[in-house]
Amino acid sequence: MNFFRVAKEEFVAVVTFSRSPANALVSTVLKELSNLLDELETDPDVRVVLLHGEGRFFSAGADIKEFTSIASVEEASGLSRNGQLVMERIERFSKPVIAAIHGAALGGGLELAMSCHIRVVAENAKLSLPELQLGLIPGFAGTHRLVRYVGFGKAPEMMWTSEPITGLEAVEWGLANKAVPEERLLDEAKALAKKIAAKSPLSVRAVIELLNAAKEKTFVEAVREEAEWFGRVFGSEDAKEGVQAFLEKQPPVFNIFPKEVSQVGDEFRLGIA
Repeated sequence: MNFFRVAKEEFVAVVTFSRSPANALVSTVLKELSNLLDELETDPDVRVVLLHGEGRFFSAGADIKEFTSIASVEEASGLSRNGQLVMERIERFSKPVIAAIHGAALGGGLELAMSCHIRVVAENAKLSLPELQLGLIPGFAGTHRLVRYVGFGKAPEMMWTSEPITGLEAVEWGLANKAVPEERLLDEAKALAKKIAAKSPLSVRAVIELLNAAKEKTFVEAVREEAEWFGRVFGSEDAKEGVQAFLEKQPPVFNIFPKEVSQVGDEFRLGIA
């Protein structure tokens, strides 16, 4: 890995994005991130992924120098599509992905953060999609995800003005889950990650599948899938452990391996179960 370092603690993979000077996103970074996700998805010692940036920024967005090498409209569309696929890979990842955002998340950096399941931000962080200032538009599904989080009124304001909002404003607008002082950011994000990692991996995976179902299926289809997942989870060893631990007033110890969890998700996506 050239741009990412991984440290594991208590079933949490702390992934540090390091590309001097501003953690800009280029094609090689996105490819390496995709490969890293493949590794983490099958790692039995990882239940939650925590992504943060090294240095002054979470990510300052795309590397504008790379744009100068794009020779055609088709090539530009391909660059956008490749980025969209990586962001969708994160949003559909079988394990929760948390973004810990400090400094700035701009353009593609904010699009990366929005593809994560949860965002914890430093109170003084700056978040924006400033592409229109360059005569461009967001290309990694930012127009879609921003509307989902902040609504149809705030989203165009952010994009049309290119003005950043603070971490505190991001929470107020629904773009982030929690804002904390920058010096406490990583500790707070790790505490949240470890709390999630203590849950049943199968139940957590089910929630991810159902959240994605909600964005692309009708209500009737989505709740039918929820009932199917409920039955599968109810019959699992993790459910038996959770119920018994509750009755015995003991903390549960969940042991489902990620491979089993992945197989369950694949069956539902293929319509087998």
